[in-house]
Formats: sequence, structure tokens, C-alpha cells
Amino acid sequence: MDHSASRTFLARPKFLDDLIRTFGNVTFGVALLALWGVLTIIGVVVEQGKDPASYFASYPAPIARAIVRLDFNDIYHSVWYLASVGLVLASMTTATFTKVIPRRLPPHRAVKIDAMPLHATVRVAGDEASVRARIERFFASRGWKITKRDIDGTQWSFADRFNWARIGVLVNHLAILIIASGTIVYWASGYSGETAIMTGDTAQIPQNHDLVRLDGFSYDVKPVMTKSGIVYQPIDYVSRVTVVRHDGIPTPMVVRVNHPIDLDGTLLYQASYGFGMRFAVSHDGVSVTSLGRRTLVEGDAMQIPGTAQSVVYERFVPTVDRRTKMPSPDPRISDPAVILAVLDGGQAIGEVLAPLGAPLDLGNGWSVTPVSDVIYSGFQYRYDPGVPLVAAGAILLLVGLVISFYFLPARLHVRVDSAEDGACTVGLAATTVKGYDIFESQFQELVSALRGAEGVER
Repeated sequence: MDHSASRTFLARPKFLDDLIRTFGNVTFGVALLALWGVLTIIGVVVEQGKDPASYFASYPAPIARAIVRLDFNDIYHSVWYLASVGLVLASMTTATFTKVIPRRLPPHRAVKIDAMPLHATVRVAGDEASVRARIERFFASRGWKITKRDIDGTQWSFADRFNWARIGVLVNHLAILIIASGTIVYWASGYSGETAIMTGDTAQIPQNHDLVRLDGFSYDVKPVMTKSGIVYQPIDYVSRVTVVRHDGIPTPMVVRVNHPIDLDGTLLYQASYGFGMRFAVSHDGVSVTSLGRRTLVEGDAMQIPGTAQSVVYERFVPTVDRRTKMPSPDPRISDPAVILAVLDGGQAIGEVLAPLGAPLDLGNGWSVTPVSDVIYSGFQYRYDPGVPLVAAGAILLLVGLVISFYFLPARLHVRVDSAEDGACTVGLAATTVKGYDIFESQFQELVSALRGAEGVER
């Protein structure tokens, strides 16, 4: 059998060595993490899941086209994002097995004592076997774990302290992998969204088909006097809802800020509130009921038939200052009004503060009257099956950081050699995973204690 041919056949290809070297490189790994971070920031800055037309309305055309074509409008499910996560995981795994494990879990090996930065020589009376036994008892009594090895005919003793803490960085790597796995689980099967529900109306969460009806909404505001004036501090937002889940049974529930309700694993959060407005429209004194049936929310427009005019409901004003006749910052409803903008041919021709019940004359016999407000509640919902994994990874990461920062694994290489005068020379050399300076003072204290021990010559 041609063993050289066999070795050639089994040899690892050069391109594979180059690939492993690249993915195990720290700079390359940091660059991948930076890429992952940039893509995540894009997902935060660019609102996700919107219709393409909304991006063209919010951004210049070249940027909007890039967002849509590169899938930045759904970046967490895009090829770019998933590829970046996969590359980060591959880089971390490669670095762990090619660099971290060999450095953190080194084999017991002989060293040249005098060549080590932290070393010392101590003379001890007695024969080689008894000295070695006493030295081992000395370190064992101080919490060091003793391991014996015969290396090239020389007996070495290795004293390890906090050897288990060498895995701290491995725990950190495993924690990051678990956290990344949790986020991947969310991207694969989780979802989130938002909806606004008028009082008395019902909305459906499209992913799990649960129905949510808003029975009522209330909010509590507390005036607080500050140096700059009165500030109205929100105390509580409360939505009373009726939920119909898969069992078909209506269930009354309450949603508060920071107290979501659980709908079959989907969390429903109280996010915002606002005021819809109903208007009465008349032409030449005759009510136009078809236009009055609609409830407008902030930003909605109402086209006036037969004209180029439209009325935009811009904002609800809970309280109008009776002295200045201007909107008050008080969010409590006292003397309500609405701000309306009138457009002609798409061009703004005026803006007016219209009290409820006061008609606004548009000309040509048309008038619009804000009649009544209808409060609505804004909800956010989220289903994230990866939360347990992310939580477990976060706890594990904290454990790994505690291990890495608060425990210092150290190893002493101990060699006992017989001297001509019947005593022995004990050579000590220390190594740590964090460099030599951090262990220098402890090493000197240990050597001093050894020299002061019974039976050790000074």
C-alpha cells in the first residue's frame, strides 16, 4: 500500500486551511459583528413591514428604491441579515475551536523555568521524593489541584487554581450562540405589528386570528408644577377590551401601559391613544349623510363633492385656552376643538381651530361641523418564541462574564532536582490566561510563603 498516496489523499486542502484561518481571525470576526450591527441599526431606523409606497413618500426616490430592492423594509428576514448572522456564528465557532480552546485549556507540558517571566528557585532540605511530596502538600493545602506528569524521564508537578474558570470565555461564546439562536427562532416563526381600534370596534390579529374589541379607554393625567410651568404627567392608560380567541368565548380583559395581556402567546401592549372625529356635512342647509357616516382619525381627509376642496382633520385639541383662544397643553378634555386644514386642488389655503358644534363655512353653500369625538386605542402586539432562549443566553452570558472577570486561572510548573549537598532545588514557573503582570504579586506572596514553610532553607 502506498502510504504517501494515502496521506496525500487525506490531507486537508489548502483552501480549507485558508478558510479556517480567515474565519478564526479576530479582526475578521469583529468586522462581521460590525456588519451585523449596521444591518440591525438599519432595521431600527427604517420602519419595517410598510407598503413600498410609504417609503417613496418618506424618502428620496433613490433611497426608497434601495430600501425596497435590498429588502431593508423587512431586513430581519432578508438574505443579508441571515447571512451576516450565519457568518458571525461560523466565525465564533471556528475561533473557539482553533484559538480559544487551545489557549484556555493548554496541555500539561514542560517549560524552561528560567525563561518564564514569573519564576523562582527555592532550596529545600531532604531527598527528591520527600521534597516533592512536601511541596505538593503545601500547594494542596492552599487550594491548588496537583497533577503529576512524567515528561521525557523528568517528574513534573503541576498546580492549578481555578482551572475550571478557564471555560469562562467558552461560556460567553456559547451564550452568544444561544442568544443568536433565539433571535433566529423569532425571525423564523415570530411576528409583531400594531393596530388602532376605535371604541366599540373590533380588530383581528392577522397571524393568530384573535379578535379584540375595544369596550372603553381611559387615561389619567397629573399636573406637576415645574420651574418652566405646569407639566401634565401621564399616570395611567387603560384599555378595557373583550377578546375572542380560538375557543370562541368572549373574555373581558384590561390592558395597561407596561402590563400587556397574553393572547395565546402573543403579547398585546398598550402603546398610544387618539381621538377620531365625526363631522356633520351640509350643502345649502341640507345634511349630506353619506359624508357624515365616516369617522376620521388624525391625518384623514374628506373630499367635498363637486369641488376641488378637501378638509383634513389634523389634530384633536382637548382643551382650548379661554383667554388666548389657542390650544392648551392640558390633555384633559375640558373645552374641546379640532384643528382643520382646508385644501384647494391639493394646495393648503388655510387652517382653523374649530370648536365642537361650531360650523365651518367652506363657501359655495358647503359647511362642515365637528360633532363628536370617538377615542381610539393604539396597540402593539408581538409573538416571540425565542424569548426563553434569549433569556437563558443572557443569564449564561452574565455567568461567563463573572467567571472571566472575577476568577484568575493560574498554573504552576514545579520541578524538583537533587543538589550535591543533599538538599533539593525546587523550580517554580507560573502561567495565567491573562498575562503575567496580573499574577505577579500573588506569585511573590506564594514563593515567600513557601520559603517560610517548615523544612525549607532560607
